[in-house]
Amino acid sequence: MIKVEDIHKSFGDEEILKGISTTFDKGKTNLIIGQSGSGKTVMLKCLLGLFKPEKGRIYYEESAIQDMDDDQQRALREDIGMLFQGGALFDSMNIEENVMFPLRMFSKQKKSEMLERVNEVLSRVNLENVNKKFPAEISGGMQKRVSIARAIVNRPKYLFCDEPNSGLDPKTATLIDNLIQEITHEYDITTVVVTHDMNSVMEIGEKVVLLKKGKLVWQGTNQEIFKTDNEDVTNFVYSSDLFKKIREVQIKEQ
Repeated sequence: MIKVEDIHKSFGDEEILKGISTTFDKGKTNLIIGQSGSGKTVMLKCLLGLFKPEKGRIYYEESAIQDMDDDQQRALREDIGMLFQGGALFDSMNIEENVMFPLRMFSKQKKSEMLERVNEVLSRVNLENVNKKFPAEISGGMQKRVSIARAIVNRPKYLFCDEPNSGLDPKTATLIDNLIQEITHEYDITTVVVTHDMNSVMEIGEKVVLLKKGKLVWQGTNQEIFKTDNEDVTNFVYSSDLFKKIREVQIKEQ
């Protein structure tokens, strides 16, 4: 579990996060949603320890990042897996080397042990016989699955995903969303996904946090999001491409 208490973050005179408090539950896909400029990315970087809030505390289980010494912060980083928006694979490395990279960084395993783990996670994301291929030789959806394999190769306790289905076609995006949720449940990970995609919300939003102009304006489940009369939620939902498609279908059926 990750607990956030009254987080404030500013850049110069502009306050980006304005007193956010929430929890991200273990074994669930926790989504941070909101329009561009709502503070999602800044929130993610605060959770990762890349930005230091001026006020507030962030707890991993019972330990606050602010109280950790260098060794404790390094240990925490070893427990974190990160799925970047663009995949962030190394073009000069083949798939096997890309997935093995965190093991080389953080583990002291033998090469044979690392290779066994690489093959294990590649199989888990339904990729086999791609070890010696380079990122440019596989599709965007396959690249994203490689990125997921790399993110979980160190058996993280926490998984962060930044717009994981960005740039993917709807079918592949749904596959990626479902894979993230499956892995979260299977390994009992605390997963935090930053997205603006309502399709992702409806597919995997077990806990949804809506930000608007740096404030937390609503939180709940994807089952509750269509039932609330919260104006910020309805404005966000109704402006989404998913809702527009639903309305188009409803109009055609009338």
